[in-house]
Amino acid sequence: MKQRRVVVTGLGALTPIGNNVKEYWEGLINGVSGAAPITNFDASKFKTQFACEVKNFEITDFIHRKEARKMDRFTQYAMVASDEAVLDSGLDLEKENLDRIGVIWGSGIGGLETFQNEMIDFANGDGTPRFNPFFIPKMIADITPGYISIKYGFRGPNFATVSACASSSNAIIDAMNYIRLNHADIMVSGGSEATVTKGGIGGFNAMRAISTRNDDPKTASRPFDKDRDGFVCGEGAGTLILEEYEHAKARGATIYAEIAGGGLSADAHHITAPHPEGLGAKLVMENCLRDANMQPEDVDAINVHGTATPLGDIAEVKAIQHVFGEHAYKLNICSTKSMTGHLLGAAGAVEVIASILSIKNGIVPPTINHFTDDDALDNKLNFTFNKAQKREVNVAMSNTFGFGGHNACILLKKYNNQ
Repeated sequence: MKQRRVVVTGLGALTPIGNNVKEYWEGLINGVSGAAPITNFDASKFKTQFACEVKNFEITDFIHRKEARKMDRFTQYAMVASDEAVLDSGLDLEKENLDRIGVIWGSGIGGLETFQNEMIDFANGDGTPRFNPFFIPKMIADITPGYISIKYGFRGPNFATVSACASSSNAIIDAMNYIRLNHADIMVSGGSEATVTKGGIGGFNAMRAISTRNDDPKTASRPFDKDRDGFVCGEGAGTLILEEYEHAKARGATIYAEIAGGGLSADAHHITAPHPEGLGAKLVMENCLRDANMQPEDVDAINVHGTATPLGDIAEVKAIQHVFGEHAYKLNICSTKSMTGHLLGAAGAVEVIASILSIKNGIVPPTINHFTDDDALDNKLNFTFNKAQKREVNVAMSNTFGFGGHNACILLKKYNNQ
């Protein structure tokens, strides 16, 4: 069976460095840090007191207050980013077969804030079980694709993917395959997360996974720097409209890029630590290249997982060097998490958007906050440190890896009509 081509025709983003795609891209290429002291709650007693929060955002500017109260923030963020993407796609839904449009969404945790607050209220009460009737619907990760489908009437495949920080990349790969295999013509896909909460920050502190650089939050996310001390929690959402090529062409859609392939793998090693030799990361990139029918030499840039954890950065670089060999020195390697922080389940979506815009604009965003080389890394590689670099990007790769050893990789290529 010949697989159908899949292209991207709409983008939406709500991030710590920009509340729409245009602002997000400007923040990336200008090397803006989204890290700042936490405002969502009093973090003064926490080991980490900063994060990359969404800023200057009021949900009632987009959704009626009565409806917004039925949603956890991770769903609110998703609705805003998805509205932008659907509008950007130029779809005339009155002319579309809504049975052939689906939604696959990724979130690593879902409604953590809702769960946290309901438990706090119950613990502080008299033991009488008084719970919000929307407690369960607000909390479950799959409610978000449900909400998107209800708003637009999309009756195609609809579910959520959960694979920690690989969740939205998994969602995009699944969406690509549903179109490839003729189960849908259009898919709304992406991810959202809202874990800048007491439970989120406290839990990651207990794991010693996040930076504690409270004296200088803006430089705390330091991928590949010798003095990196963990990732910075981020929040937000990213949405892509994926479409079968002939369908997009027939309606005269603007095509950003083509999704060439996707790969998945498992580390099968440890619940939180990467395989020290990057075996799962190596395998997922190889699987992705094979799926796209591409060679390592075809790739120009990689938006790496690059979380700024001491072990993770080393393992990923080892994997890249194994897969790409000498070509690794010709790659632009960048970690946009140095600016956005780590959006966990939403990371893949916002980073795929960054890769698409690199292809479109011929610019690779920087890996900011580099001060000291790490001798454990090959510093002859081009990590795109501190300043964006102009170059033609025909093929871009995006890596995401999650707790549990879940790995996902997506390849995007410049669109041509051949």
